[in-house]
Amino acid sequence: PYGFSVIEKFLSGARSIDQHFHSAPFESNIPVLLGLLSVWNVSFLGYPARAILPYTQALEKLAPHIQQVSMESNGKGVSIDGVRLPFEAGEIDFGEPGTNGQHSFYQLIHQGRVIPCDFIGIVKSQQPVYLKDEVVNNHDELMSNFFAQPDALAYGKTPEQLQSENVAPHLTFTGNRPSLSLLLPSLDAYRIGQLLAIYEHRI
Repeated sequence: PYGFSVIEKFLSGARSIDQHFHSAPFESNIPVLLGLLSVWNVSFLGYPARAILPYTQALEKLAPHIQQVSMESNGKGVSIDGVRLPFEAGEIDFGEPGTNGQHSFYQLIHQGRVIPCDFIGIVKSQQPVYLKDEVVNNHDELMSNFFAQPDALAYGKTPEQLQSENVAPHLTFTGNRPSLSLLLPSLDAYRIGQLLAIYEHRI
């Protein structure tokens, strides 16, 4: 079902990021900024892992792909001339789509170890589903989670806030946990090309 016209769009999306990476100044260069954040989080702040969290099932294989590319490329212990690095390099990449991850490891991300997160959202759903008597469709509900998770990681909840909401105090989470959000207008071949190129240049 996918012919050369689709591949052309994919390659065109990747090329647009290649050109952006080559020409944009560092302060507005998306892959450069993301790469610097990784260096900061791993080598300076000592956070060894990164979660890649796409809020669409269509990108369920993105995290394993980036895991392979990133951990193989940047999983080095020595410099290019063979000298042992005096700092930790590379990160442990993992992830799951949307609510799969929320029911799997988000507890650790919110309350346990600090794990920088990449949230990836899509504005326009490929296949929105409206259920009878439901106020919002499944995509709108998913996107409300996409926006709420980084907010919760940033701000947390104090015991006093939880008490005012009649929630048990042991569910307190501190906030001040790093994350970033990438919001794509749609998930077509062009945007997928852009997304993969962003991560490859970041690596």
